[in-house]
Amino acid sequence: MIKMVVGLGNPGSKYAETRHNVGFRFLDQLAKTEGLSFVSAPRFRAETANWERTTGRVLLVKPQTFMNDSGEAVGALARYYQIDESEILVIYDDLDLPVGKLRIKQGGGHGGHNGLRSIHAHLPSNRYPRVKIGIGRPANGQITPWVLGRACAADRIEETRLFDALQQAFSTLLEGRYDTAANRIHLALNPAD
Repeated sequence: MIKMVVGLGNPGSKYAETRHNVGFRFLDQLAKTEGLSFVSAPRFRAETANWERTTGRVLLVKPQTFMNDSGEAVGALARYYQIDESEILVIYDDLDLPVGKLRIKQGGGHGGHNGLRSIHAHLPSNRYPRVKIGIGRPANGQITPWVLGRACAADRIEETRLFDALQQAFSTLLEGRYDTAANRIHLALNPAD
């Protein structure tokens, strides 16, 4: 069972609409739907929300350390609440997936993502499951301006579709039924299949 869901992003209004902040935006949507509010947790350099479910509490986390130091907040919270890395779900942007696509993965490397690189450094292992949300790659190869830029209107529509599909399957995801969740998301995004 998942006990902590981490959305990755950078703090502050300057970054709120950037491609790099899809993890924050998904958690904001989830919290709004579930009637939850994020509160500042300065001790952990994070914003957190407690989601009381019939299966137990799930801690929603938005690290406020900036992307490259996300692991500081994640590691500190995991140690404090005695949450195993396999019980932490991380949601983040992925350059290697096209817009409108996501992938659920358990464990693995950081793939060059600085947020994951930091989390790897602050957890005992990289066994944590993750949801990778596609933002595509820039045609000009300039990564930093791309991830810190705003997506176009068409891409934001795709993001909304993806978030809705992910939210529909989220309970299954929290139960650790990753293949079932992936199938449900696929069917929600591709009803003709």
